[in-house]
Amino acid sequence: MEIRLYSPDRKSEWDSFVKDSKNGTFLLQRDFIEYHGNKFNDYSLMFFSDEELIAVMPGHISDKIYYSHQGLTYGGLIMNSRTTAVDVMNIFEKLTVTFRHQGIKKIIYKAVPHIYHRLPAEEDLYALFRHKAILSERNISSAILLTEKLAYSDSRKNGLKKAAKNNLRVEKSMNFASFWQILSNNLKERYNKYPVHSLDEIVYLKDKFSNEIQLYSVLDVNNEIVGGCVVFETENVTHVQYTAATLEGKSMGSVDLLIDYIINEAYSGKRYFDYGTSTENDGQYLNESLIYQKEGFGARAIIYDTYTIEL
Repeated sequence: MEIRLYSPDRKSEWDSFVKDSKNGTFLLQRDFIEYHGNKFNDYSLMFFSDEELIAVMPGHISDKIYYSHQGLTYGGLIMNSRTTAVDVMNIFEKLTVTFRHQGIKKIIYKAVPHIYHRLPAEEDLYALFRHKAILSERNISSAILLTEKLAYSDSRKNGLKKAAKNNLRVEKSMNFASFWQILSNNLKERYNKYPVHSLDEIVYLKDKFSNEIQLYSVLDVNNEIVGGCVVFETENVTHVQYTAATLEGKSMGSVDLLIDYIINEAYSGKRYFDYGTSTENDGQYLNESLIYQKEGFGARAIIYDTYTIEL
């Protein structure tokens, strides 16, 4: 087993591996990882067995802690179909010994949620257990298995009736600037926060991943944008990254129309719809009104886990 530090000349090799892996998505390709610029001290790793690349792991180091990866929704070990449980055990053994020698104090590891796996890929969870990792963060997201959809709640049905009454419609859009203004206003007013991605960053990512990142807008009878959502599309999953509406749009049922459109028309052929997390403070706080709205569409819980290995 050999660990090599990622370098820019290996970009095509890294990206090809992720595309063919059993648990990687476009979020783990280099153009997505690197949109942060110099915010993170990149320390991504590539694992070779007898000169064959068998796994990669995006990561960075800060204050003698190895993160995989603070700038990503999920990260961890990305494996191909030939990577075995013994391979992964060897990777973790080599990794922990190497990090101890380098003075790294702990590993903070974000596992890829199982719905994003193309093939079974939880060898890393077993290796984490064997290395006495603790579950340090658990966030609850709401997802729909699209072949087994549950009925909508009365609240969501009423929202759809409002949208029909107000003649709202949904269309694919490139008007990120208008949507980002609505989104930023919402987050500022409700949480005193800003979107994780700036407008420039999401436009950059859209340019790099034109097929995987889409914006859908809700328009009123005057062709004014009253709501929208940004969707990240992977092989098995449609993930709603951002959703927002104006006060008028909310009152007219724009969000209900939008999510119904994503579920039943735009991405009905996907395996899962992932509506995103409803937790804060490392999973210690559950936003009950937010998850209630998501569960109204028939979404139920999946978990985004973060583990810590003390070295």
